[in-house]
Amino acid sequence: MISVAHMVLALLGVNVAAFGAFWWDKRCARAGSWRISESTLLSLALVGGSVGAVCAQHLFRHKTRNEPFRTMLYAIVALQLAAVVVLVIWLIAPHWLAGLLQALRAMIG
Repeated sequence: MISVAHMVLALLGVNVAAFGAFWWDKRCARAGSWRISESTLLSLALVGGSVGAVCAQHLFRHKTRNEPFRTMLYAIVALQLAAVVVLVIWLIAPHWLAGLLQALRAMIG
């Protein structure tokens, strides 16, 4: 079974990798050399490196005006925040989540 410490280390690692990828891509952009693809940068954010990606984006002022990249990155952040909120609700009070799902089903159907 995966421990919480392993999960935290994995998230830390992917965030460091995302931060480093943004830094490297900015450096390559300035030098006019080979770049990291946007899909790779977004993939790093999607697998859990969104905090590192957003921090690097703002710190290095990299891809802050590039659309649709910026919108896709923030959509990933919003999706992950929603997942964290649902997970926290489920861990704290699973019956709240069941009630929420039941209310959503009633609204839809």
